[in-house]
Amino acid sequence: MTEDPDLLIGLSDGELEALAEGVLSPAAQIRLDELLARNEEGQISATEQAELDRLLDRVDQLTTVKTRARYTLHQRVAVSRT
Repeated sequence: MTEDPDLLIGLSDGELEALAEGVLSPAAQIRLDELLARNEEGQISATEQAELDRLLDRVDQLTTVKTRARYTLHQRVAVSRT
């Protein structure tokens, strides 16, 4: 199981579950929603666009970590059943 590069090694089940349930901070989510609305209205500045891009990158990174945490937990269960 440790040869899989997508597994998050060295974390407890509780730590993996916390990662799998992770979300943006409330402040970041509010700002993301504001920027998305301004972008949809065509009223976003270049600075705001850069901020929006950074927040969307953070969402992508969070999604990747959450997915890897869930995958690791699933693999642990599968190995424990064999």
